[in-house]
Amino acid sequence: MQSWYHTMTAPQRKTFWACFLGWALDAMDVQLFAFAIPTLMPLWGMSKGQAGFIGTSALMASALGGMIAGLLADRIGRVQVLKLAILWFSLFTGLSALTNSFHQLLITRSLQGVGFGGEWAAGAILIGEVVDKRIRGRAVGSVQAGWPVGYAAAALAYWGIFSLLPEGEAWRVMFVLGLLPGLLVLWMRRNVKESEAFEASAKFREKSKPWETLPLIFSAKVFPRTAMASLMAAGALGGNYTILNWLVTYLRQTHAMSVSMTTLYLSVNIFGSFCGYVGMAYLSDYLGRRKTFALSAVCAGLTVSAYCLLDLPLDALLFLGFPLGLFQSGIVSGMGACFTELFPSEIRGTAGGFSYNLGRGVGAWVPTGVGLTSASLGLATSIGIWASCSYLLVLAVALVIPETRNSELQSHV
Repeated sequence: MQSWYHTMTAPQRKTFWACFLGWALDAMDVQLFAFAIPTLMPLWGMSKGQAGFIGTSALMASALGGMIAGLLADRIGRVQVLKLAILWFSLFTGLSALTNSFHQLLITRSLQGVGFGGEWAAGAILIGEVVDKRIRGRAVGSVQAGWPVGYAAAALAYWGIFSLLPEGEAWRVMFVLGLLPGLLVLWMRRNVKESEAFEASAKFREKSKPWETLPLIFSAKVFPRTAMASLMAAGALGGNYTILNWLVTYLRQTHAMSVSMTTLYLSVNIFGSFCGYVGMAYLSDYLGRRKTFALSAVCAGLTVSAYCLLDLPLDALLFLGFPLGLFQSGIVSGMGACFTELFPSEIRGTAGGFSYNLGRGVGAWVPTGVGLTSASLGLATSIGIWASCSYLLVLAVALVIPETRNSELQSHV
Protein backbone atom coordinates (compact mmCIF):
# COMPACT_ATOMS: atom_id res chain seq x y z
CA MET A 1 0.00 0.00 0.00
CA GLN A 2 1.28 3.46 -0.90
CA SER A 3 2.20 5.76 1.94
CA TRP A 4 0.25 9.00 2.20
CA TYR A 5 3.35 10.95 1.11
CA HIS A 6 3.67 9.03 -2.16
CA THR A 7 0.04 9.73 -3.06
CA MET A 8 0.94 13.41 -3.45
CA THR A 9 1.88 14.89 -6.81
CA ALA A 10 5.29 16.51 -7.39
CA PRO A 11 3.94 20.07 -6.92
CA GLN A 12 2.20 19.01 -3.70
CA ARG A 13 5.46 17.54 -2.37
CA LYS A 14 7.34 20.76 -3.14
CA THR A 15 4.67 22.69 -1.25
CA PHE A 16 4.95 20.22 1.62
CA TRP A 17 8.71 20.70 1.92
CA ALA A 18 8.48 24.47 1.60
CA CYS A 19 6.02 24.58 4.49
CA PHE A 20 7.98 22.01 6.52
CA LEU A 21 11.29 23.83 6.15
CA GLY A 22 9.68 27.20 6.76
CA TRP A 23 8.23 25.94 10.03
CA ALA A 24 11.48 24.22 11.04
CA LEU A 25 13.60 27.31 10.41
CA ASP A 26 11.01 29.46 12.15
CA ALA A 27 11.27 27.17 15.19
CA MET A 28 15.05 27.32 15.13
CA ASP A 29 15.04 31.12 15.22
CA VAL A 30 12.42 31.25 17.98
CA GLN A 31 14.13 28.67 20.20
CA LEU A 32 17.54 30.32 20.00
CA PHE A 33 16.20 32.79 22.56
CA ALA A 34 15.40 30.02 25.07
CA PHE A 35 19.03 28.90 24.91
CA ALA A 36 20.32 32.44 25.36
CA ILE A 37 18.22 33.18 28.48
CA PRO A 38 20.51 31.49 31.06
CA THR A 39 23.46 33.50 29.72
CA LEU A 40 21.73 36.87 29.32
CA MET A 41 20.05 36.88 32.74
CA PRO A 42 23.30 37.20 34.75
CA LEU A 43 25.11 39.07 31.95
CA TRP A 44 22.54 41.89 31.82
CA GLY A 45 21.10 41.49 35.31
CA MET A 46 17.70 40.41 33.97
CA SER A 47 15.10 38.95 36.31
CA LYS A 48 13.05 35.85 35.47
CA GLY A 49 10.05 38.15 35.02
CA GLN A 50 11.92 40.25 32.44
CA ALA A 51 13.13 37.15 30.60
CA GLY A 52 9.61 35.79 30.53
CA PHE A 53 8.28 39.14 29.29
CA ILE A 54 10.66 39.14 26.31
CA GLY A 55 9.34 35.72 25.37
CA THR A 56 5.78 36.89 25.85
CA SER A 57 6.31 40.09 23.86
CA ALA A 58 7.56 38.07 20.88
CA LEU A 59 4.52 35.82 21.09
CA MET A 60 2.17 38.80 21.43
CA ALA A 61 3.76 40.39 18.37
CA SER A 62 3.43 37.05 16.58
CA ALA A 63 -0.29 37.12 17.32
CA LEU A 64 -0.58 40.50 15.61
CA GLY A 65 1.67 39.33 12.77
CA GLY A 66 -0.40 36.19 12.27
CA MET A 67 -3.64 38.15 12.09
CA ILE A 68 -2.19 40.55 9.53
CA ALA A 69 -0.68 37.66 7.58
CA GLY A 70 -4.03 35.87 7.55
CA LEU A 71 -5.72 38.91 6.03
CA LEU A 72 -2.95 39.28 3.46
CA ALA A 73 -3.03 35.55 2.65
CA ASP A 74 -6.66 35.95 1.59
CA ARG A 75 -5.73 38.95 -0.61
CA ILE A 76 -2.27 38.41 -2.16
CA GLY A 77 -1.89 34.65 -1.69
CA ARG A 78 -0.62 32.09 0.80
CA VAL A 79 2.76 31.62 -0.92
CA GLN A 80 3.61 35.31 -1.12
CA VAL A 81 2.88 35.82 2.56
CA LEU A 82 4.87 32.72 3.50
CA LYS A 83 7.95 34.09 1.72
CA LEU A 84 7.59 37.52 3.30
CA ALA A 85 7.23 36.00 6.78
CA ILE A 86 10.39 33.89 6.41
CA LEU A 87 12.45 36.90 5.30
CA TRP A 88 11.07 39.01 8.15
CA PHE A 89 11.78 36.64 11.05
CA SER A 90 15.24 35.82 9.68
CA LEU A 91 16.23 39.48 9.54
CA PHE A 92 15.21 40.36 13.09
CA THR A 93 16.69 37.20 14.59
CA GLY A 94 20.01 38.17 13.07
CA LEU A 95 19.69 41.74 14.35
CA SER A 96 19.23 40.38 17.89
CA ALA A 97 22.94 39.56 17.85
CA LEU A 98 23.67 43.32 17.93
CA THR A 99 21.65 44.04 21.08
CA ASN A 100 23.28 45.08 24.35
CA SER A 101 20.41 45.39 26.82
CA PHE A 102 17.03 44.07 27.88
CA HIS A 103 15.18 46.87 26.07
CA GLN A 104 17.07 46.43 22.79
CA LEU A 105 16.45 42.69 22.74
CA LEU A 106 12.82 43.32 23.61
CA ILE A 107 12.46 45.37 20.42
CA THR A 108 14.21 42.92 18.05
CA ARG A 109 12.47 39.90 19.54
CA SER A 110 9.07 41.58 19.29
CA LEU A 111 9.67 42.45 15.63
CA GLN A 112 10.90 38.92 14.97
CA GLY A 113 7.63 37.67 16.42
CA VAL A 114 5.65 39.44 13.69
CA GLY A 115 7.21 37.18 11.05
CA PHE A 116 6.97 34.14 13.30
CA GLY A 117 3.21 34.54 13.52
CA GLY A 118 2.84 35.12 9.80
CA GLU A 119 4.61 31.89 8.86
CA TRP A 120 2.02 29.62 10.48
CA ALA A 121 -0.96 31.61 9.21
CA ALA A 122 0.17 31.19 5.60
CA GLY A 123 1.93 27.82 5.70
CA ALA A 124 -0.67 25.75 7.57
CA ILE A 125 -3.50 27.01 5.36
CA LEU A 126 -1.45 26.46 2.18
CA ILE A 127 -0.58 22.81 2.82
CA GLY A 128 -4.10 22.12 4.11
CA GLU A 129 -5.57 23.38 0.85
CA VAL A 130 -3.31 21.56 -1.61
CA VAL A 131 -3.54 17.97 -0.28
CA ASP A 132 -6.35 15.43 -0.46
CA LYS A 133 -8.85 15.48 2.42
CA ARG A 134 -8.04 11.87 3.33
CA ILE A 135 -4.44 12.71 4.21
CA ARG A 136 -4.88 16.30 5.38
CA GLY A 137 -4.31 15.55 9.05
CA ARG A 138 -1.11 13.63 8.36
CA ALA A 139 0.23 16.15 5.85
CA VAL A 140 -0.44 19.24 7.96
CA GLY A 141 0.66 17.54 11.17
CA SER A 142 3.87 16.31 9.54
CA VAL A 143 4.60 19.84 8.35
CA GLN A 144 4.31 20.95 11.96
CA ALA A 145 6.80 18.23 12.89
CA GLY A 146 9.27 20.69 11.45
CA TRP A 147 9.09 22.49 14.80
CA PRO A 148 11.09 19.90 16.81
CA VAL A 149 13.49 19.60 13.86
CA GLY A 150 14.14 23.33 14.11
CA TYR A 151 14.30 23.06 17.89
CA ALA A 152 16.90 20.32 17.51
CA ALA A 153 18.90 22.52 15.13
CA ALA A 154 18.85 25.29 17.74
CA ALA A 155 19.95 22.82 20.44
CA LEU A 156 22.77 21.56 18.24
CA ALA A 157 23.88 25.12 17.52
CA TYR A 158 23.74 25.88 21.25
CA TRP A 159 25.86 22.84 22.11
CA GLY A 160 28.43 23.49 19.39
CA ILE A 161 28.79 27.25 19.74
CA PHE A 162 28.72 27.37 23.55
CA SER A 163 31.25 24.53 23.72
CA LEU A 164 33.69 26.40 21.47
CA LEU A 165 33.23 30.03 22.54
CA PRO A 166 32.89 31.95 25.82
CA GLU A 167 29.23 32.46 26.75
CA GLY A 168 29.58 36.23 26.40
CA GLU A 169 30.33 35.80 22.69
CA ALA A 170 28.52 32.55 21.90
CA TRP A 171 24.98 33.94 22.23
CA ARG A 172 25.69 36.60 19.59
CA VAL A 173 27.05 34.04 17.12
CA MET A 174 24.01 31.88 17.75
CA PHE A 175 21.63 34.70 16.79
CA VAL A 176 23.62 35.41 13.62
CA LEU A 177 22.70 31.89 12.47
CA GLY A 178 19.12 33.10 12.45
CA LEU A 179 19.77 34.85 9.14
CA LEU A 180 20.12 31.54 7.26
CA PRO A 181 16.40 30.73 6.81
CA GLY A 182 16.09 33.62 4.35
CA LEU A 183 17.87 31.46 1.77
CA LEU A 184 14.81 29.18 1.58
CA VAL A 185 12.87 31.95 -0.18
CA LEU A 186 15.21 31.74 -3.19
CA TRP A 187 14.17 28.10 -3.73
CA MET A 188 10.48 28.83 -3.11
CA ARG A 189 10.35 31.50 -5.81
CA ARG A 190 10.80 28.86 -8.52
CA ASN A 191 9.24 25.76 -6.99
CA VAL A 192 6.08 26.61 -5.03
CA LYS A 193 2.80 27.70 -6.64
CA GLU A 194 -0.37 29.14 -5.18
CA SER A 195 -3.21 26.80 -4.09
CA GLU A 196 -6.22 26.19 -6.34
CA ALA A 197 -8.55 27.10 -3.47
CA PHE A 198 -7.06 30.58 -3.31
CA GLU A 199 -7.24 31.02 -7.08
CA ALA A 200 -10.88 29.91 -7.07
CA SER A 201 -11.78 32.80 -4.74
CA ALA A 202 -10.66 35.44 -7.25
CA LYS A 203 -14.21 36.70 -7.89
CA PHE A 204 -14.79 37.21 -4.16
CA ARG A 205 -11.59 39.29 -3.93
CA GLU A 206 -12.62 41.39 -6.92
CA LYS A 207 -15.97 42.27 -5.33
CA SER A 208 -14.72 42.85 -1.77
CA LYS A 209 -12.35 45.27 -0.07
CA PRO A 210 -9.29 43.95 1.86
CA TRP A 211 -10.76 44.91 5.24
CA GLU A 212 -14.14 43.30 4.60
CA THR A 213 -13.04 39.75 5.34
CA LEU A 214 -12.32 40.38 9.03
CA PRO A 215 -15.93 41.21 10.05
CA LEU A 216 -17.10 38.00 8.36
CA ILE A 217 -15.36 35.83 10.95
CA PHE A 218 -17.62 37.41 13.60
CA SER A 219 -20.84 36.73 11.70
CA ALA A 220 -23.50 34.61 13.39
CA LYS A 221 -22.62 31.63 11.21
CA VAL A 222 -18.84 31.73 11.67
CA PHE A 223 -18.25 33.27 15.12
CA PRO A 224 -18.88 30.10 17.22
CA ARG A 225 -16.12 28.35 15.27
CA THR A 226 -13.82 31.36 15.57
CA ALA A 227 -14.32 31.37 19.35
CA MET A 228 -13.74 27.62 19.77
CA ALA A 229 -10.63 27.65 17.57
CA SER A 230 -9.21 30.63 19.50
CA LEU A 231 -9.75 28.94 22.87
CA MET A 232 -8.25 25.70 21.56
CA ALA A 233 -5.13 27.55 20.42
CA ALA A 234 -4.86 29.50 23.68
CA GLY A 235 -4.77 26.33 25.77
CA ALA A 236 -2.54 24.26 23.49
CA LEU A 237 -0.01 27.02 22.90
CA GLY A 238 -0.08 28.30 26.48
CA GLY A 239 1.06 24.90 27.72
CA ASN A 240 3.49 24.38 24.87
CA TYR A 241 5.14 27.80 25.21
CA THR A 242 5.53 27.34 28.94
CA ILE A 243 7.64 24.24 28.40
CA LEU A 244 9.52 25.65 25.40
CA ASN A 245 10.41 28.88 27.20
CA TRP A 246 11.29 27.52 30.63
CA LEU A 247 12.58 23.96 30.24
CA VAL A 248 16.20 24.99 29.62
CA THR A 249 16.21 27.33 32.61
CA TYR A 250 14.46 24.71 34.76
CA LEU A 251 17.10 22.09 33.97
CA ARG A 252 20.08 24.43 34.36
CA GLN A 253 18.98 26.28 37.50
CA THR A 254 16.76 23.85 39.40
CA HIS A 255 18.94 20.82 38.69
CA ALA A 256 22.26 22.65 38.08
CA MET A 257 22.90 20.81 34.79
CA SER A 258 25.84 21.54 32.53
CA VAL A 259 25.43 22.55 28.89
CA SER A 260 26.05 18.96 27.75
CA MET A 261 23.58 17.44 30.24
CA THR A 262 20.94 20.04 29.40
CA THR A 263 21.35 19.23 25.70
CA LEU A 264 20.95 15.50 26.43
CA TYR A 265 17.71 15.99 28.37
CA LEU A 266 16.39 18.37 25.72
CA SER A 267 17.20 15.90 22.95
CA VAL A 268 14.86 13.34 24.53
CA ASN A 269 12.12 15.95 24.83
CA ILE A 270 12.66 17.13 21.25
CA PHE A 271 12.52 13.57 19.90
CA GLY A 272 9.27 13.10 21.79
CA SER A 273 7.93 16.29 20.22
CA PHE A 274 8.76 15.05 16.73
CA CYS A 275 6.99 11.76 17.41
CA GLY A 276 4.04 13.67 18.87
CA TYR A 277 3.56 15.83 15.78
CA VAL A 278 3.74 12.86 13.43
CA GLY A 279 1.95 10.32 15.63
CA MET A 280 -0.98 12.54 16.55
CA ALA A 281 -1.25 13.62 12.90
CA TYR A 282 -1.84 9.99 11.97
CA LEU A 283 -4.23 9.55 14.88
CA SER A 284 -6.27 12.61 13.91
CA ASP A 285 -6.92 11.08 10.47
CA TYR A 286 -7.95 7.72 11.96
CA LEU A 287 -9.54 8.62 15.29
CA GLY A 288 -10.81 12.11 14.48
CA ARG A 289 -9.78 15.63 15.44
CA ARG A 290 -11.84 15.92 18.64
CA LYS A 291 -10.78 12.64 20.24
CA THR A 292 -7.13 13.31 19.41
CA PHE A 293 -7.28 16.77 21.02
CA ALA A 294 -8.90 15.34 24.14
CA LEU A 295 -6.44 12.45 24.47
CA SER A 296 -3.45 14.75 24.00
CA ALA A 297 -4.75 17.25 26.57
CA VAL A 298 -5.30 14.66 29.29
CA CYS A 299 -1.93 13.00 28.76
CA ALA A 300 -0.06 16.33 28.48
CA GLY A 301 -1.57 17.57 31.75
CA LEU A 302 -0.66 14.41 33.62
CA THR A 303 2.86 14.28 32.19
CA VAL A 304 3.82 17.90 32.90
CA SER A 305 2.40 17.58 36.42
CA ALA A 306 4.56 14.53 37.09
CA TYR A 307 7.63 16.13 35.52
CA CYS A 308 7.46 19.34 37.55
CA LEU A 309 5.41 18.65 40.68
CA LEU A 310 6.83 15.28 41.76
CA ASP A 311 10.27 14.93 43.31
CA LEU A 312 11.60 12.49 40.71
CA PRO A 313 15.21 11.30 40.29
CA LEU A 314 17.10 12.66 37.29
CA ASP A 315 16.95 9.33 35.46
CA ALA A 316 13.16 9.43 35.65
CA LEU A 317 13.12 13.00 34.32
CA LEU A 318 15.24 11.92 31.37
CA PHE A 319 12.75 9.13 30.56
CA LEU A 320 9.72 11.37 31.14
CA GLY A 321 11.05 13.99 28.72
CA PHE A 322 9.84 11.81 25.82
CA PRO A 323 6.11 11.69 26.71
CA LEU A 324 6.31 15.33 27.80
CA GLY A 325 7.34 16.29 24.27
CA LEU A 326 5.01 13.74 22.68
CA PHE A 327 1.82 15.16 24.16
CA GLN A 328 2.69 18.86 24.34
CA SER A 329 3.26 18.78 20.58
CA GLY A 330 0.55 16.25 19.81
CA ILE A 331 -2.09 18.83 20.72
CA VAL A 332 -0.68 21.38 18.28
CA SER A 333 -0.33 18.82 15.49
CA GLY A 334 -4.03 18.65 14.64
CA MET A 335 -4.84 22.36 14.74
CA GLY A 336 -3.65 23.25 11.24
CA ALA A 337 -5.87 20.66 9.55
CA CYS A 338 -8.83 21.36 11.84
CA PHE A 339 -8.71 25.13 11.33
CA THR A 340 -8.41 24.69 7.55
CA GLU A 341 -11.56 22.54 7.61
CA LEU A 342 -13.54 24.81 9.93
CA PHE A 343 -13.65 27.88 7.66
CA PRO A 344 -14.58 28.67 4.01
CA SER A 345 -11.83 29.46 1.51
CA GLU A 346 -12.68 33.16 1.07
CA ILE A 347 -11.89 33.87 4.73
CA ARG A 348 -9.79 30.81 5.62
CA GLY A 349 -6.54 32.71 6.00
CA THR A 350 -8.22 35.49 7.97
CA ALA A 351 -10.19 33.16 10.25
CA GLY A 352 -7.41 30.63 10.76
CA GLY A 353 -4.79 33.33 11.25
CA PHE A 354 -6.99 35.27 13.69
CA SER A 355 -8.03 32.23 15.75
CA TYR A 356 -4.61 30.66 16.02
CA ASN A 357 -2.91 33.94 16.78
CA LEU A 358 -5.49 35.29 19.19
CA GLY A 359 -4.96 32.02 21.04
CA ARG A 360 -1.22 32.52 20.73
CA GLY A 361 -1.55 36.05 22.14
CA VAL A 362 -3.50 34.79 25.15
CA GLY A 363 -1.28 31.74 25.61
CA ALA A 364 1.80 33.97 25.38
CA TRP A 365 1.06 35.33 28.84
CA VAL A 366 1.40 31.91 30.42
CA PRO A 367 5.26 31.93 30.36
CA THR A 368 5.15 35.39 31.96
CA GLY A 369 2.83 34.04 34.63
CA VAL A 370 5.35 31.29 35.33
CA GLY A 371 8.13 33.84 35.74
CA LEU A 372 6.07 36.04 38.07
CA THR A 373 4.80 33.25 40.33
CA SER A 374 8.12 31.40 40.45
CA ALA A 375 9.38 33.78 43.15
CA SER A 376 6.74 32.53 45.60
CA LEU A 377 5.94 29.03 44.30
CA GLY A 378 9.26 27.99 42.79
CA LEU A 379 9.95 27.53 39.09
CA ALA A 380 9.02 23.83 38.91
CA THR A 381 5.66 24.28 40.66
CA SER A 382 4.83 27.33 38.55
CA ILE A 383 5.51 25.47 35.30
CA GLY A 384 3.41 22.49 36.40
CA ILE A 385 0.38 24.53 37.51
CA TRP A 386 0.24 26.96 34.59
CA ALA A 387 0.76 24.28 31.93
CA SER A 388 -1.81 21.92 33.46
CA CYS A 389 -4.46 24.65 33.56
CA SER A 390 -3.77 25.38 29.88
CA TYR A 391 -4.35 21.75 28.96
CA LEU A 392 -7.63 21.69 30.88
CA LEU A 393 -8.86 24.44 28.55
CA VAL A 394 -7.98 22.29 25.53
CA LEU A 395 -9.94 19.39 26.96
CA ALA A 396 -13.00 21.59 27.53
CA VAL A 397 -12.98 22.83 23.92
CA ALA A 398 -12.38 19.34 22.53
CA LEU A 399 -15.71 18.25 24.02
CA VAL A 400 -17.70 20.78 21.96
CA ILE A 401 -15.77 21.65 18.78
CA PRO A 402 -17.22 20.16 15.53
CA GLU A 403 -15.59 17.04 14.11
CA THR A 404 -14.09 17.94 10.70
CA ARG A 405 -12.13 14.83 9.70
CA ASN A 406 -12.51 13.92 5.97
CA SER A 407 -14.70 16.96 5.32
CA GLU A 408 -14.67 18.79 1.99
CA LEU A 409 -13.23 22.28 2.23
CA GLN A 410 -15.94 24.93 2.28
CA SER A 411 -15.88 27.38 -0.63
CA HIS A 412 -18.52 29.95 0.35
CA VAL A 413 -19.03 32.14 3.41
